[in-house]
Amino acid sequence: MQAKELIHLENISKSFDGELVLDELDLTIRENEFLTLLGPSGCGKSTTLRILGGFILPDKGRVIFDGQDITNTPPNKRNLNTVFQKYSLFPHMNVEDNIAFGLRIAGKSDAYIKDKIKYALKLVNLDGFEKRSPLLLSGGQQQRIAIARAIVNEPRVLLLDEPLGALDLKLRQDMQYELIRLKNELGITFVYVTHDQEEALTMSDTVVVMNQGYIQQMGTPEDIYNEPENAFVADFIGDSNIIDGIMIRDRKVEILGVTFDCVDTGFGEYKPVDVVIRPEDVVLLDPGKGSMDGVVSHIIFKGVHYEMEVTAGGFDWLVQSTVGHPVGTPVGIWVDPYNIQIMNKPESDDEKAVGVEE
Repeated sequence: MQAKELIHLENISKSFDGELVLDELDLTIRENEFLTLLGPSGCGKSTTLRILGGFILPDKGRVIFDGQDITNTPPNKRNLNTVFQKYSLFPHMNVEDNIAFGLRIAGKSDAYIKDKIKYALKLVNLDGFEKRSPLLLSGGQQQRIAIARAIVNEPRVLLLDEPLGALDLKLRQDMQYELIRLKNELGITFVYVTHDQEEALTMSDTVVVMNQGYIQQMGTPEDIYNEPENAFVADFIGDSNIIDGIMIRDRKVEILGVTFDCVDTGFGEYKPVDVVIRPEDVVLLDPGKGSMDGVVSHIIFKGVHYEMEVTAGGFDWLVQSTVGHPVGTPVGIWVDPYNIQIMNKPESDDEKAVGVEE
């Protein structure tokens, strides 16, 4: 059973200084969903979040929250809270007072506030930090305090704008798991903004890939990774070999002058297409035993696998394998037909521009 629709951004457009940042964006967010807006800098993801939070008014369109139009409702009147990359903690207040700030403005009783602070600190694993100064906390601890300050207000939606961007890699990974745990324990909707593909794939129920004010693709992390709808998504989500091809007929595609079996149909005959093959799906065999032969031109050990470049057919194939081959080794290349993704080429420069990162 699909969760209830909670938020609908309806035909949202926004320009800054004459430059269109969002172009009739239409997006549905469901109750208790972890939805991530993912894309390069300038794609419109943070603007979308700020419009949802009420910090920016759209030029056109409506924000519908639980059936009500809240487009012109100020941020403090919306049943949501925002956590930014810069945590905006008050340096002159201790942790307890930072968390209590919104509750005191709302006129809550001291007993209520004390209970909420205790509950929130336990939830973010910072019991006993009430009297600490934020200035003496680590980046990860400050992040948790900012989240605690947001959740004590019991929002139905928590907006997070690149909140882990300032943390180091290990701490960022730890916080990813913490956010998943928090979302499951709180039972609220998370809307998360990031340009980090791994974060999006790790945490999300739904990923919305954006570029130049458009939604390029929306789906589960598995769908986005395994079935990209265009070359931009394939290139932005993980590593990919994106190669010009010719669809000879159903289930047959020519790549670099060699015919490969595939499973795609409906593209017509002898039509130019984009072919996407993930590096982990390229199988290296002995020369003469694959679809084409090549030579290993580069190799890096990355811990869990080797990353190699194999020059074959005039193209440098990116290959990831648990078995490494020294530079200069002749190899054969083979790809399972199910791992060859075919997609239409853009029909115009305007369409192509949507899928190009500036």
